[in-house]
Amino acid sequence: MATTPLTGNPTDRRHPVHGISRAVRTLCRQWPTISRERYALLLILVAAALLYAWGISHAGVHSYYSAAVRSMAANWHAFFFGGLDPSGSITVDKIPGALWPQALSVRLFGPYNWAAVLPQGLEGVLAVWALHRIVRAWAGPLAGLLAALLLTFTPATVALNRHNIPDTLLVLLLVLAAGALQKAVRTGRLLPLLVCGIWVGLAFQAKMLQAWLVLPVFAAVYQLAAPGLRLDRIWRVLAAGITALVVSCSWLLLVWATPAANRPYLDGTTDNNPFTLVFGYNGLSRFGDDPNALGAVAGTTASRTTGNTGWTMVVNQTMGPQIAWLMPLAVLALALGVWWRTGQPRTDGPRTGFLLWGGWLVVHIVVFSNSNGNHGYYTAVLAPALAALSGCGIALFWTEYRAGGRRRAVLPAAVGLTALWAAVIDGPHGEEFAPWLPTVVLMLGLCGTVGLWTSGSHTTRRAVRSALAASLASVLLAPAVWAASCLSPRYPGSPMDPLAGPVGPGYQDGRHHRATFRRNPLNEPSARDTALLNYLSAHRSGARYLIATQAAYGAEPLLRATSQPMLVMGGFTGLTPYPAARQLGRLVATHQLRYALLTRRRPSTPATDWVKRNCTPMAPGAYGQASDGSFTFYDCARPGN
Repeated sequence: MATTPLTGNPTDRRHPVHGISRAVRTLCRQWPTISRERYALLLILVAAALLYAWGISHAGVHSYYSAAVRSMAANWHAFFFGGLDPSGSITVDKIPGALWPQALSVRLFGPYNWAAVLPQGLEGVLAVWALHRIVRAWAGPLAGLLAALLLTFTPATVALNRHNIPDTLLVLLLVLAAGALQKAVRTGRLLPLLVCGIWVGLAFQAKMLQAWLVLPVFAAVYQLAAPGLRLDRIWRVLAAGITALVVSCSWLLLVWATPAANRPYLDGTTDNNPFTLVFGYNGLSRFGDDPNALGAVAGTTASRTTGNTGWTMVVNQTMGPQIAWLMPLAVLALALGVWWRTGQPRTDGPRTGFLLWGGWLVVHIVVFSNSNGNHGYYTAVLAPALAALSGCGIALFWTEYRAGGRRRAVLPAAVGLTALWAAVIDGPHGEEFAPWLPTVVLMLGLCGTVGLWTSGSHTTRRAVRSALAASLASVLLAPAVWAASCLSPRYPGSPMDPLAGPVGPGYQDGRHHRATFRRNPLNEPSARDTALLNYLSAHRSGARYLIATQAAYGAEPLLRATSQPMLVMGGFTGLTPYPAARQLGRLVATHQLRYALLTRRRPSTPATDWVKRNCTPMAPGAYGQASDGSFTFYDCARPGN
């Protein structure tokens, strides 16, 4: 009788029972490894979530962006165009893409600081997860986990993700674009390359021209390493570039096609042109000596900071502790990763990854070094490249170390160099912040370097692992301590320029005048602002606008407190030619506006001169103030003197 599959000889290797048992045994052998990696990734993501979100209800938010976010949450017209006030009379001086998630969060959860900051934390955690997936596919599980861990503990990243500044979304979208490019190079397919273009286009909505900095690197890497004929690679790159351009300019084209009467005036421009906003005010005016490039309005000192420039920018006393801890390790990994792959085929995957992330790093440093000035949080865009290069570098050096030979010495040398560099960066701050840190880092680096250097065939596996653990601790400890400082109220970070540790205006203000530190809370006006809002509400007399202010400086605290329409004259800088004096007079004549608030801290314009000529200044006591400070309150229903 013939045997059936279920009753046949179980010793037969072709029997299904053997196939199932082999699969079960294979799964059981693999599961511990898979489980450990997943658990490690989960712990890293939990650590990132805690660093980025713990205590965000007390986070200080950018006064200008948070005012716009509340306005955008209150009105869909203002939401789409990025209106600074709910009526959408004038926009913010940026493309609003990065503010859309924040506005949706505030609309969903209410006008609270934590609601505005929550999307930033989520974007940061997603960036960590995405970088792990990308580096894992490029260089293996160990490199992926290390890259995710290093990105998590980068101080600039932690400081940025706890605030509501657009760069967080930029970083996430560019990381996703790098992942799509890596897949396109590996597979040779067109679709991932087009997806890469889409991600870059969406990143443009977050931070405009900065998103395009990676395009030359992406194009060169694809041309160099992707499979296929050269002409095929060229037209594919062109197709992806066109995709990136179309997605990037989609909002600009929609705004440009909308009649000016049906949309807000575009801040930062003299011609109300969206392309001037992007390519002039937020583009060429930041380089060279022409602050009015392409019809742009000149930026304020705060938005065109003159510090943090030149080739030493990334490693100076302020920026270095935010981003530069891994610089020697990353540069060494880049140089050796490319050199050791010399002679490999053009499409060599490991070399491609080094060129991709190395190009990302170099291009950004070159551009930042030649701009008019950089805020510290700009450097957060360097973090994914540094983390990817360093994570893969450690994994590569460990592999070569275990293999023996002359390359074995690279790992202990890299550890010692990184520990020394950490002591150099932390040295100027040792007296006021974690004075024990340089000593501990150097000791760990010494133990790791000596342990790895002196180990041989007679050394136990436990001793080698201990040396490796000390080495990793020496690399991670300093940036982790600086990153964790963001959780302490002693190092709050400036809402305008968030930084970790004892540097920057946030720390200095808190150190010398702790009571003056401002969180810029949503829906929590000061007593002074409450008195003014109560007066305006009681005497508004049906006017469309609650008040007109000179520049955003005077409007921001009021817009964070209420969703009432306000006329922000001059936009962010106070120099944008909106509204014109004649237009302002028409608003007053038709009873759409009664009150104005001018300040001595912004330059006069034709509109503010009209207010001074035609409106009556009021004594502070008349509207519930003890003094007017730098402001003067005007009633335009009463003729001026």
